[in-house]
Amino acid sequence: MISKVPSNPYDPVLSSLTWQFSPNTRCVFYRCGLAVTRSYSGGGSYPNVSLTCPLPGVPKAVFAATEGRERFETRVTVLENGLRVASQNKFGQFCTVGILVNSGSRHEAKYPSGIAHFLEKLAFSSTAQFSSKDEILLTLEKHGGICDCQASRDTIMYAVSADAKGLDTVVNLLADVALQPRLSDEEIEMTRMAIRFELEDLNMRPDPEPLLTEMIHAAAYRENTVGLKRFCPVENTDKIDQKVLHSYLSNYYTPDRMVLAGVGIEHEQLVECAKKYLLGVEPVWGNAQSKEVDRSVAQYTGGIVKVEKDMSDVSLGPTPIPELTHIMIGLESCSFLEEDFIPFAVLNMMMGGGGSFSAGGPGKGMFTRLYLNVLNRHHWMYNATSYHHSYEDTGLLCIHASADPKQVREMVEIITREFILMAGAIGEVELERAKTQLKSMLMMNLESRPVIFEDVGRQVLATNTRKLPHELCALISKVKSSDIKRVVTKMLHKKPAVAALGDLSDLPTYEHIQEALSSKDGRLPRLYRLFR
Repeated sequence: MISKVPSNPYDPVLSSLTWQFSPNTRCVFYRCGLAVTRSYSGGGSYPNVSLTCPLPGVPKAVFAATEGRERFETRVTVLENGLRVASQNKFGQFCTVGILVNSGSRHEAKYPSGIAHFLEKLAFSSTAQFSSKDEILLTLEKHGGICDCQASRDTIMYAVSADAKGLDTVVNLLADVALQPRLSDEEIEMTRMAIRFELEDLNMRPDPEPLLTEMIHAAAYRENTVGLKRFCPVENTDKIDQKVLHSYLSNYYTPDRMVLAGVGIEHEQLVECAKKYLLGVEPVWGNAQSKEVDRSVAQYTGGIVKVEKDMSDVSLGPTPIPELTHIMIGLESCSFLEEDFIPFAVLNMMMGGGGSFSAGGPGKGMFTRLYLNVLNRHHWMYNATSYHHSYEDTGLLCIHASADPKQVREMVEIITREFILMAGAIGEVELERAKTQLKSMLMMNLESRPVIFEDVGRQVLATNTRKLPHELCALISKVKSSDIKRVVTKMLHKKPAVAALGDLSDLPTYEHIQEALSSKDGRLPRLYRLFR
């Protein structure tokens, strides 16, 4: 028996408390002279039962049946009008259903820039069946539903998450929102006001990443496809009206350019709803044959976009962000349809990085190159992050860096050297870590139903099929260091795209940046000055 008495003679309560433990499953407490006994569970009852075996007398566990591997595969059906219906089974009471359209800012070459931005803001407003946005929200509320619309450079997505029992109502609502919007003058005017406010807010935000992303695309694909503006310019807000919107919708909102995707519902049920509400329906703009569909392929040009801006007061408060200059340098990678997309994804994960306060956070890691080689060695750099944008016909790998305006030249040289080092030796541990982290992020993100919905919709919209997570993980596992070196060597032969925002007095010339990326060590040409 083991006994312990607290050694504090000045505390009468503690002094009267004794713990006694015996080999049996009993614990005796003595408190203020009173004995209290309590029994605890132990392993003595089943001394010979392995942890891998079921306990005697306990009912056998019943697990959910998988009903074959086909339960996890994405099913696709093409209707008579060309509309694709895709679904993915997922256990749960709620479902996510939406319509994805092959339409975005890249298709606006023949129209005033900003139509996709307008359509995003006008989504889920009044339609032929619903008199207002409030009525739509009340209808969804009966099924515990929420709605959202997102417009990107190549896709517009209308999505609803709701109870699976309300599928019929949800598909009816989505069809009405996509094909029968009223687009009243009052709604368009409210949208103009919302867009102006958003543009003003965008220019005042302390985080310039959305603005830099716009600039790097404009530099990389000058005045074509994905290089066109995603946000509506202020001067175009008054040019876009119902007539312009109907003209655009008649060309791009056609069944062959749409996918109805659903996660958490039966495929046959979704197909029946699609036939009921999306087959043979005449849109509000008519059934005229589309004439001006832009099928242009992205043309990578390279170049530089500079915006001189006072960044000294972007963040007010007791601890304001210091004045910074932001640089983003990018090179053309590949489209997500090419085999090299997977090596580029591994490379992007290997570079990683982040901000000065988040470099070790989830999804980036303290072992990525931009953290170890840049943020960890150069304390004056506030940000160094790698991004990979990929589209159906092109891609862009970028590094975003931020520092004090007086250290811009040194910052640019550090980034160009990291681009050159991408083609160098890659350690086996470093590569395996990047591949494991990429697979981990992929699987973790696909735990979310809305993310699965977007993955299903985008893949089916682009390829008419979907690669399942285990297929993508197998492709990631096959990536070798020679694959990384091959894609980087090819990438470094392209002209760079550069976006610069802030005080640019010390920014190297575009020719010097291009020369650094063509050199062996990534160093900028030396400058010799008589006077500093």
